[in-house]
Amino acid sequence: MSDASTAAEFAPPRADCVADSAGGLTFQVADWARPGLDAGPDAALVLVRRGADPGPEGEVRLPLVPTEGGRLQAALPSTVPLPEGRWDVHMVLGEAETQRLAPGLNDLRSLVDRKPGPSTSPLAVRIPYPTKHGNLSLRSWRRTPHAEAGELRVEGGGLVVRGRLYRVAHPAEWLAGAVAEARFRSEPSRVWTGQLEVNGANAGNGADGADFSCTLPLAELADGWKGGEEAWDLWLRPADPDAAPARLARILDDVPDKKEIFTYPAQAIAAPHGAAKAGPYYTVNNDLAVRVEGA
Repeated sequence: MSDASTAAEFAPPRADCVADSAGGLTFQVADWARPGLDAGPDAALVLVRRGADPGPEGEVRLPLVPTEGGRLQAALPSTVPLPEGRWDVHMVLGEAETQRLAPGLNDLRSLVDRKPGPSTSPLAVRIPYPTKHGNLSLRSWRRTPHAEAGELRVEGGGLVVRGRLYRVAHPAEWLAGAVAEARFRSEPSRVWTGQLEVNGANAGNGADGADFSCTLPLAELADGWKGGEEAWDLWLRPADPDAAPARLARILDDVPDKKEIFTYPAQAIAAPHGAAKAGPYYTVNNDLAVRVEGA
């Protein structure tokens, strides 16, 4: 047997992924066939949440069924709950050992500029991506309510954020009494609170009042800065104390990790303990935050 044949035999099968606009994914495995393997009735695609304990919250099994083209196919509908986190994708056939799948071709066009329809059910977002070791994994979010960050501008000493609220029954009413909050990550009792502007609710142009904007004065976030690096997480808090707040994040696209891709300039500010700079960034979870650090 040639080296090329041996490599092909032991290479992990590749799974193509197709996303739909509702948040579902379809997996197709083309090169699954191996000597002694049988895609019987127990064949399954197995999603394992990284770092989770074994059990229902840490594993999801999806039936793998043959297609006319000789592929194996599994569906992950948006209605199947998938807790937030990173999920490693495996396949198991018959009595064979579970094996990781490699990434194939991804059709994620439906995720670009995704605009979910009105609903109060949790917003499901799943984005497949290749790991640094060449394996297939998913990044999953499940949020209700959700505040999707849009345009960000750092100007005039402030951070201007525009966004849209999803997964509440009446967005305009929810936003009408809501405030923007910047929560100091290292000391939760420190919170900056500011006004929200609801855009389009009464413009008579068919707008539903789900669009909002707010301006954060960066110098105020640096009032207690004592050097080093500080982080402030951004939220929307409704007037109703029994209603859940909404984390500002950007998840409605096809980019699973934005921290190193979506970068923004920091603005120099005068802080009590010396020259500093502050600006927005996306966390490892694609949540929106502000970083304050030395200039």
